[in-house]
This record gives sequence, C-alpha cells and structure tokens, in this order.
Amino acid sequence: MELVNPNIDPALFNYAINNLQRYFPVNEEQAVFMLNCSEIRNFSKRTVVLNVGEIEGYLSMVVSGLVRKYVRRGKNESTLQLATEGHIIHSEISFLKQNHSLVAIETIEPTTMIGISYKSLNHMLDHMPGGDRMGRQLLVAMFAKKDERHYKSLSLSTRERFLDYLKNHPHMLQRVPQKHLASYLNIKPETFSRLKHLVKLS
Repeated sequence: MELVNPNIDPALFNYAINNLQRYFPVNEEQAVFMLNCSEIRNFSKRTVVLNVGEIEGYLSMVVSGLVRKYVRRGKNESTLQLATEGHIIHSEISFLKQNHSLVAIETIEPTTMIGISYKSLNHMLDHMPGGDRMGRQLLVAMFAKKDERHYKSLSLSTRERFLDYLKNHPHMLQRVPQKHLASYLNIKPETFSRLKHLVKLS
C-alpha cells in the first residue's frame, strides 16, 4: 500500500510510525492506512484550536510545538494536559460522543499537528486490518496514562510532584509559562516559584 495523501510529507511517515509505537504496535501497512486518512494542521502561537462548547473533530498528534488542554472555572483556568512532540491531544469525551466540549485546547507555541477526523477514524477502524484491536489498545494506553497521572497527584507530596515532573520533563520550565505549569501540577503559584528557586540554587 502506497502513501497517497498528497498533504502528508513523506518525512512524517517514519515520525508517525515511531511515535505510534509508544501507544500500540503498528506495522507499515497500518501506518500508511492511518496516514492516508489523516490531515496536517498548522497553528500560530496562542491559537484556540478548540473552544468550550464546540464539538471536537480531531484526534491529533503534535508533530512540532506545544499545546495545552484546560478547563475554565469562573475567571480561572486549570490545565489538564501539556502536549509536546509525539503526544496525542483531544477533548476525549467530546470526540468519542460527538457532543459539546467542556474543555478548551490552545497552542502555546507555533504548532503542527497530524490529525484524523471522527469520520475518518471510524472508517479506518472498520476497514484497516487490525483496526478494532488498535482502537482498543489506543483507548487503554490513553486512559492508563491519565490514571497514572491522577495516582501521582494523590500519592506524591507537592515537592515530590514538582521534582518528579522536572526529572522527566526538564525542558518544560523553559517552554511553558509558569502559571500553566503550576496549574497542571496542581501547585499554588507562590509555592511553585519557591520550588523553582530551590532548583535553580541546586
């Protein structure tokens, strides 16, 4: 099967295969099938990709850039996800049920994403060899990761949570505004500043 989607750069072929392996095993035929169903979308910095009340149309992987998913609480915002290169981001419930989203998605940096629409995903799962199994594996991987993060937020102290995140994502201090990072880690801004200062001194 040849890559026939003219909007997909051939360089993305290997990129997508390598990153999809993080979620489930995928062979070349399956990867080509998925890419032929996919679209490339480019966004400027601080672009709202999905607003609250809209219906999520895409399951997307970040190719380059940085995206955050958040929920509004009055005048405040709580960051639920920070997605960098190779990570999948979408409004899960809105996408799966095709109802109005309770979360918003916005770029932090100029961002390129490769995404598959709801209609194309269903076509792919129905017609691609091993599609049903792949769909189940993707759901399991995403929900397991979300559950793991929830467990860490409950089991680790504020300091432990901060240090654990920095150990695994050291580049994020430079890429993400402090208020979004503090919100994502569920740490008060003043506490985050104090912990960040200690890291700089060490």
